[in-house]
Amino acid sequence: MNSFNHTLRRCAFALAAITCAGTASSADDDLALDDEPVAKGPKTAGYLQFDVARTYGGKDHWSMARSRAEVAATGGDSVKWKISGRADADAVFGIDSGFYPDAVRRDQQYQFDLRETYADFSVGDVDFRVGRQHVVWGEMVGLFFADVVSARDLRTFYLPDFEQLRIPQWAARAEYYFGETHAELLWIPVPSYDRIGKPGAEFYPLPRDYRVSGEVKPDNSLGNTNWGGRLSRMVGGWDLSGFYYRSMDVAQTFYFTGFNGMQPEFQPRHERISQAGGTVAKDLGDFVLKGELVHTRGRKFNAVDPTVVQNGLIDQDTIDYVVGVDIPAFRDGRINLQYFARRMLDYDPRTGAERTEGGASVLLNTKLGNGLEAEALYVSMLNRNDYMVRPKLIWSASKSWRVVLGVDAFGGSSTGMFGRYADRDRVYTEARWSF
Repeated sequence: MNSFNHTLRRCAFALAAITCAGTASSADDDLALDDEPVAKGPKTAGYLQFDVARTYGGKDHWSMARSRAEVAATGGDSVKWKISGRADADAVFGIDSGFYPDAVRRDQQYQFDLRETYADFSVGDVDFRVGRQHVVWGEMVGLFFADVVSARDLRTFYLPDFEQLRIPQWAARAEYYFGETHAELLWIPVPSYDRIGKPGAEFYPLPRDYRVSGEVKPDNSLGNTNWGGRLSRMVGGWDLSGFYYRSMDVAQTFYFTGFNGMQPEFQPRHERISQAGGTVAKDLGDFVLKGELVHTRGRKFNAVDPTVVQNGLIDQDTIDYVVGVDIPAFRDGRINLQYFARRMLDYDPRTGAERTEGGASVLLNTKLGNGLEAEALYVSMLNRNDYMVRPKLIWSASKSWRVVLGVDAFGGSSTGMFGRYADRDRVYTEARWSF
């Protein structure tokens, strides 16, 4: 029981803050309608991707054999539009190997998602985007902190690239520029939430032998909508922003509902939270400095002993922060160093966490020539002995073709954020054709 609850509260830190996908999206998320050329007709683009993974930690098994297709069409004149969708089929779940429960197979074998699908238009000096869209408020390498709006598909943990990890939100967004200042207002009437899969899946956040009842998602009432705003400005070469966001938490809170026989039972639900924070970035010539900070109110954390408090949960206000530097190095490569932490403001030791839980990451990247690129990401929690390391080789055969070969390895304490997946070490390959 103690081991499980140590895992739960580290899982809460992971689900709320940390993703380890290697590189962050660098796309400009502003609407900037006036800067776009007038479309002369619909255009299509997309990709086909094939992912194969073999898990060698613990019991050897094929853990992914997925084909993925994503297609987008764009067009319009005074009103610009985008429609995109994604379809997945994973052959691993079509084989009755007995390794995964039926619920996992039904959840992950086939899937179709409507991706970004929206309309852009202007009214006076105000730009609007209405529809299913990505809203990116933070861009640290490999980490989610100020990117509080995004929901994520966590069924393969934080291993995919950000562009595939993020789940679009149904939103209405308005942006206005005055001088050096950029203002943004956001309303999400029907929120999307993190996908964590079903119990027994490869990276489900609870141990396979614990019981979990069905996830309870908020209804689509007006009181459960999300809203917020952000201001950003360049000040003396410093890119500064501040935001406030009131939402139903995209991450799950695991309520303790009692015992089923000898096993504790939990139910994932979503809390009403508020988040205020900011970002900073500065190009200092030899390196780029970035930082993000988020204050969260209303989130609940699992107690080490769930029977001593109501629902096994403890309210905790937190501050999450990260600072990093990006340094050009090697052959057209870079080194990225980051320190991140969460501090409990109204600390309660019954959570089993220390008042400040910190970690660090190192990303190394270099070109090898002939379209080859090498990259390695190492992430470790500093309060305990657990880590994740992800070396990979990337071959860009052409502008359209890319092949990746890599390893995802986890280690350390079985109650740690990464060590709990020590039996999920895997080798994988990815082939992608873009058009």
